[in-house]
Amino acid sequence: MDILVTGAGIGGLAAALSLQHAGFDRVRIVEAAPELRPLGAGVNLLPNAVRELAALGLFDELVTAAARTDEIRYYARTGGLIWRDDRSAGSGHRWPQLSLQRGRLHTVLTEAVRARLGADAIVTDSRLTGFTELPGGRLRTTLRHGRGASSSTLDTDVLVGADGIRSAVRATLHPHEDGPAWNGTTVWRGTTRMPPFLGGTSMLVTGDGTQKVVAYAMSPDLDREGRTLVNWAASRPADGGAEADRSDWNRPVPQAKFLPHFRDWDLGFLDVTALLAGASGAFEYPMLDRDPLPRWSFGHTTLLGDAAHAMCPMGSGGTTQAVIDARALAYCLATSGGIEAALTAYEEHRRPAMTELQLANRNMGPEIVIDMTYDRAPAGFRQATDVIPAAELADVARHHARIGAFDPAAASTGSPWTV
Repeated sequence: MDILVTGAGIGGLAAALSLQHAGFDRVRIVEAAPELRPLGAGVNLLPNAVRELAALGLFDELVTAAARTDEIRYYARTGGLIWRDDRSAGSGHRWPQLSLQRGRLHTVLTEAVRARLGADAIVTDSRLTGFTELPGGRLRTTLRHGRGASSSTLDTDVLVGADGIRSAVRATLHPHEDGPAWNGTTVWRGTTRMPPFLGGTSMLVTGDGTQKVVAYAMSPDLDREGRTLVNWAASRPADGGAEADRSDWNRPVPQAKFLPHFRDWDLGFLDVTALLAGASGAFEYPMLDRDPLPRWSFGHTTLLGDAAHAMCPMGSGGTTQAVIDARALAYCLATSGGIEAALTAYEEHRRPAMTELQLANRNMGPEIVIDMTYDRAPAGFRQATDVIPAAELADVARHHARIGAFDPAAASTGSPWTV
C-alpha cells in the first residue's frame, strides 16, 4: 500500500513512524518548506503521547532532550496559588509529561523517519495543489515544486492531510469552509535563560480575568551560571483596530510593545516582568483555531493533527493529540478491512473526542480556574479554597484530562494503538 502524508510537522512525522511500525513501508511525506529546520519554541508531550512515542522506541532520545514537568501550578497574578495539577509518578502516572523545544522534538522524529523509511522518505520544497480519485479508489495527487517552476503527479492509495491549520487537503475536502477563527486574543512567545523556579519541574500558569502568562523549563540542562531555558507565552485581548485583521504567525516584535501590560507582575518566587524582558526576542501571533468538522475522511483521504482539529493552546494538547491521531490512524489501517473502513474507524475513534476538546479549549480549558477565581475574588485571596471549593477545582482538571485521555487511569495502561 502506498501512503502519502502531506506536511512534515510533528503530526506528519509521527504518522510516518507509526505507519512504518504497523508494517507499512511505502510511506512518503511531502513538505512545502524548502528545507527542514528545527524551528519553534516550546511544546509539551502529555503522558499519553509519551507512552505512544515510547512504543515507537523513541523514549530514551526524548527524555534526554526534555525537561520533566511534574506538575501544573495555577496562580492568580497577585501571587496566590489556585490549584496544583500533579503529573508526577506519585500521582499514578506511569509516563512523564515532557517539555522541550519543538525543534529538538522535530529533529528526533525526522532522523527516525529517515533511518527507518529511507533518506528520500521526506520530499521538501513540494506543495500539494490538488488530487483526483482514479478508478479503484487510488488517488492522483498534483505537486508543485520550488516556486512553481515545475510540477509532477504522484499516485497513492491513501492521502493523509497533516499540513497544519491552513491545510490544503482540508480546503479541498471542505471547499466552502471559512478559514481559521480568531478569538480576539494576541499571544507573545519567547525563551529566556534564567535560574529554575518552583524546583524546575513545574509549569506555571498565572493571570487575572484578562491577561495570562505561561512559563516552563524545556531543557534538562543548566548552563555554567545555573540557568535553564524557559519557554513563555503571554496573552491578552487585542487592542482592536488593525490588529483585528492580522492573521500572520511568528511576527517578531520588540518586548516594549507588550511589557507595559505585564508591569510589576511579581509572584514572589518569579518576577514575571523580568522573565518576559529577559528574552533575546519575542514573536507575536493571534490565537487561532478551526471550527470542528462534521467529517474528516472522504474515500481514501483523511486529516490528522491541526489539519483536522486545530485548537486554542489551553492545556498543552495540540502536539499530544497529533501524536495520538498518528498512532490511531496506523492502527486502523493495519487492523480494519479495507482503506475506507479503516479511515471510518479512525475517525470514529478520534473525531468526537477532538470536537469536545476543541470546544473545551475555546472555553479556556483547565485555565478557566484562573478566570473563576478572579471573578469571585478580584482583589486576591488568602487561600483559593476560601473562594472556590477544592472539589470544584479538581473537577475542572479531571474533566480536561478525561477528554484528552491523559488522566492516570487512561494514560498509564499499555498503548491501545499497538498492532
